Amino acid sequence: MDTPKPHILIVDDDAINIGIIIDYLKDSDYELSTAEDGEIALQMLEDQPDNFDVILLDRMMPNTDGLTVLKWIKNHTVLRHCPVIMQTGRTTREDILEGMQEGAYYYLTKPFDKDLLFSVVRTAVKDRSGYKQMYQELQERKKLPPLMSGGSFRFSKIMEARTLSTFLAQACPKPEVVIVGLTELMINAIEHGNLGISYDEKSQLNTTGNWEEEINRRLAMDQYKGKYAEIGFKRNGENIEITIVDQGDGFDWRQYLKMTPERAMDNHGRGIAIAGALSFSKVEYRGNGNEVCAYINITNSANAA
Repeated sequence: MDTPKPHILIVDDDAINIGIIIDYLKDSDYELSTAEDGEIALQMLEDQPDNFDVILLDRMMPNTDGLTVLKWIKNHTVLRHCPVIMQTGRTTREDILEGMQEGAYYYLTKPFDKDLLFSVVRTAVKDRSGYKQMYQELQERKKLPPLMSGGSFRFSKIMEARTLSTFLAQACPKPEVVIVGLTELMINAIEHGNLGISYDEKSQLNTTGNWEEEINRRLAMDQYKGKYAEIGFKRNGENIEITIVDQGDGFDWRQYLKMTPERAMDNHGRGIAIAGALSFSKVEYRGNGNEVCAYINITNSANAA
């Protein structure tokens, strides 16, 4: 059975903009659908919420604008984890911050830069594909015991991180929410921690599509081959504490705890902010940045919508 192409919904009231995006993406292996305004988009999403992988959403539209559509998406039980790329000509810090507060962690400005559009879309598609795969594994393994009180594990590869995050998320309330942030923090420990891939290097790797190839290349190098990260899980009363420690030199974590307008147009750099905003009660880095603790309040998480 053939794997379906990633399905992208382009929402824009300007036919010229839609035509530009389609022209830029036509040679990619994506299925493209369009909606000429927010009302049409909402109806399409309501009718087939499982049908779309990424939404390219214009902010300024008559009647139902992009922010209204975005709010609806982020409150939808099925679509809330679907990446939304906000496309806009309004680039003030306040405008971008408003969109990010509603859940637009991906941004594109008009007029479009072809390479940046392609890079951001590819990153969003990859993020969506990874989440869908992990969610499927959660559904298949959902009968595993959820009451683990504690444990410690080692990992060094991306696949090991994803497998472990699927397992540990099952011991938490709302595992489909926890798994998003947990995976981001664990992968961050490998790529930026143990393997020393810098922010600028990852930007370039995402642009060229060579991120996984570079991960595997460094994992095979003598200087990185023996490195691993450790993750500890501890249930303490009404709280769960997850600690991840890597063997890297650390990084300036302060600038990544929240998504900022200055980085909104980048093709990555939102993982830690997403973890803190969506998956955990609190994310706390220690020391030089090679140790991170994520906290979950069991009572609050269990009662969350």
